[in-house]
Amino acid sequence: MLTIDLNCDMGEGFGPWKMGDDAALMPLISSANIACGYHGGDPVVMRDTVRLALHHGVAIGAHPGYPDLQGFGRRNLSLSPDEVYAVVLHQIGALQAIAAAEGGVLHHVKPHGALYNTAARQRDVAEAIVQAVCKIQQSDLILYGLSGSVLLKIAEVHGLRVCREAFCDRSYQNDGALTPRNLPGAVIDNPEAAAKRALQLAQQQSIETVDGTLIAVPCGTICIHGDGDNAVAIVRAVRELLEKEGLRVATPPFPSTP
Repeated sequence: MLTIDLNCDMGEGFGPWKMGDDAALMPLISSANIACGYHGGDPVVMRDTVRLALHHGVAIGAHPGYPDLQGFGRRNLSLSPDEVYAVVLHQIGALQAIAAAEGGVLHHVKPHGALYNTAARQRDVAEAIVQAVCKIQQSDLILYGLSGSVLLKIAEVHGLRVCREAFCDRSYQNDGALTPRNLPGAVIDNPEAAAKRALQLAQQQSIETVDGTLIAVPCGTICIHGDGDNAVAIVRAVRELLEKEGLRVATPPFPSTP
């Protein structure tokens, strides 16, 4: 049976400000990327999201981003590689400690937002993230990253396990990059359209770009952003279509992971 992971960015509220319906999303996914306090989240939100993931048997992942609460981590910051290393290590360690305190373990790391996109193409930033993950005293951590990215190539050189990620709620450029959010059509918020794209990614490992070109996107996990207005409807539509077509939703590693 063909297997695919569904991951979602979660725990991105802060104090009294809520973002995303984590309680409704968690039962529908297999991996949760939990914000670590720099772009979203705080210690209480982190703990509560970890508890929610453990309750539903969902894999716990650290979701480190730039220190940019006001910009939700989606603005590029001019951090040195050493600063990137330190802020990523700090965030992973914080969530790892909370997970351990709740009786869980960290399963993966996935950078967030502008940090994710920069690491996909910029070697020094990618190297800093990989070095931080390598320093964590847990040899089975998996690094989630954009399929075909510099980040994953460097991670594999360093012996890290990786999971190639694709997006069904974002559009693609011909080079495999995600369309910048400030451009029209960057976000796909129609549940049916997102579900069809998820099925194409899972079955055919490919996707149509903004100009209709078909490109290969090898992937073991598909992301749906938890902060979107239609996030719950999209995740539900994706999961229902995948299972209807005979696919199994499960957490990596699994034999079909590229």
